Amino acid sequence: MRDRRRAERVGRVGETAAAWWLRLKGWRILARRVRTPAGEIDLIARKGGLVAFVEVKRRATGAELDYAIDHRRLARVAAAAEYLGPRYMEAGDDMRVDVILIAPGRSLRHIENAWIG
Repeated sequence: MRDRRRAERVGRVGETAAAWWLRLKGWRILARRVRTPAGEIDLIARKGGLVAFVEVKRRATGAELDYAIDHRRLARVAAAAEYLGPRYMEAGDDMRVDVILIAPGRSLRHIENAWIG
């Protein structure tokens, strides 16, 4: 139980860092940690007519980031994004699924349009 709480805390720190980074890049954060029947979206952000559903992964080492995201996880995020799209999107908006990877001592890595399903 303690490990789970620690992982949760570490995840929140990563999401906060990702949200600040996105804001610095001109994005507006619409929501954080939105749960759906299909899964959870860490961040939902808007920049102009684009809404990004963002999966954030924070790991202890850069090497661990190589295995932090896989097709199954991205499919879950994409399904949740489809579910939430009508709530956060306006007519004419585009949407995409992004991934932000964070590890100490490494530059934050933003993978745009990570899901092409």
